[in-house]
Amino acid sequence: MEYFPLFIDLKNKNCLVVGAGEVAARKVELLCKAGATVTVIAPIICNNVQQLTSSYPHLEIIKRNFACADINQQRLIISATNKPDINALVAATAQQKNIPVNVVDNPELCSFIVPAIIDRSPVIAAVSSGGASPVLARLLRAKLESLIPPAFGRMAKLAEKYRSLVKQNINPPAQRRIFWEKVLQGSIAELFYSGKEAEAEARLKDAILNTPDKLDNTGEVYLVGAGPGDPDLLTFRALRLMQQADVVVYDRLVSNEILELVRRDAEKIYVGKQRDNHSLPQESINELLARLAKEGKRVVRLKGGDPFIFGRGGEEIETLVEQNINFQVVPGITAASGCATYAGIPLTHRDHAQSCTFITGHLKDNTVNLNWQQLVTPRQTIVIYMGLVGLEIICQSMIQHGASADLPIALIQQGTTHTQRVITGTLSSMPEKLKGQNIQPPTLFIIGTVVSLHNTLKWFQAE
Repeated sequence: MEYFPLFIDLKNKNCLVVGAGEVAARKVELLCKAGATVTVIAPIICNNVQQLTSSYPHLEIIKRNFACADINQQRLIISATNKPDINALVAATAQQKNIPVNVVDNPELCSFIVPAIIDRSPVIAAVSSGGASPVLARLLRAKLESLIPPAFGRMAKLAEKYRSLVKQNINPPAQRRIFWEKVLQGSIAELFYSGKEAEAEARLKDAILNTPDKLDNTGEVYLVGAGPGDPDLLTFRALRLMQQADVVVYDRLVSNEILELVRRDAEKIYVGKQRDNHSLPQESINELLARLAKEGKRVVRLKGGDPFIFGRGGEEIETLVEQNINFQVVPGITAASGCATYAGIPLTHRDHAQSCTFITGHLKDNTVNLNWQQLVTPRQTIVIYMGLVGLEIICQSMIQHGASADLPIALIQQGTTHTQRVITGTLSSMPEKLKGQNIQPPTLFIIGTVVSLHNTLKWFQAE
């Protein structure tokens, strides 16, 4: 271990920063956030450093060159100038006076290093590569940021508030540890993270005083939008819930790459639907979610795209509400947004479309019943979900109701994934163009003059 990791209390302690450029600004702000009384010395002060004075009253800026006499009993010193001789002088002077010093991007002159920080105060996590690769440390910090909810710090303060009460009511110490593990990873924590802090606190207090042994018996359902396919498009909350779920109920639009991110020992239940082939009717899915939650399980209902955009998420949570089961809904990037973006087709553009309409193209009795007059209005974009089977009827109907036969249309197959495919045409040509193409679902159609931008704006290269 090249460095001993240490956290220092800097509240109201004098600290010195030599240099006032953009790099120095980041260090100054970190020290100020830690409550330090900071002095900055530099002949030129950048705007970001100057602006910090309005937020931090204990920040003093001295506009002149550094002198050795400036180092005098500070708790720590940071040198962040672009002049090697000044940095070396600051380091040598500080070390002579036994004051910890950091010289940015120069580990050889440092007696301490500044790690990459994940701030969830009062919880602080720090990552360091010992100066070998600051970029690698920042990348690791980014991964940790995705796993630690922003409300984690407030949750820590709540735990601190009830620490004594837990100690009084739950013995031996090993049982207290188990209790806190259940609280901090269970339904009480999820209530807190979803903004129901008062309810979470009430349930925590009740669990401490009355039912710590029954804490596991409260289940919850999380309706999680998995996005259009690319795992990188998952939200932080979606990933966190997927990795702590006891059961995952998923549909056919959830990619294998996303399923790989689910907790390894979680039970996985497939309830996918295809046209005229439903592995479970929707009513049975609704009851399945309720039953699993009543068994005390944390259930992730993983849905392609967004649960509330043609995902029937509303029907599922209606059942949960009726049966008084706690739930959360985690939005996902809907297919329209994700697929259009990866295809280089903006859904709105001031030269082409000032509105966008999402429709479902499911056939019913071999027809599609839509408001055709609205759909043929110019200067808009139409996005059709589940429209492959009914495409010919849709194109013919739009032309019959006044849309130009040359209006551009794009089919996006398996959008945002490495197998993405984009086929463009017009209302009159697309049905014939797709014959014999072996189209693989999921698919999405975009209609409007924005499709003409595809060749210019396409950026994603599928394998």
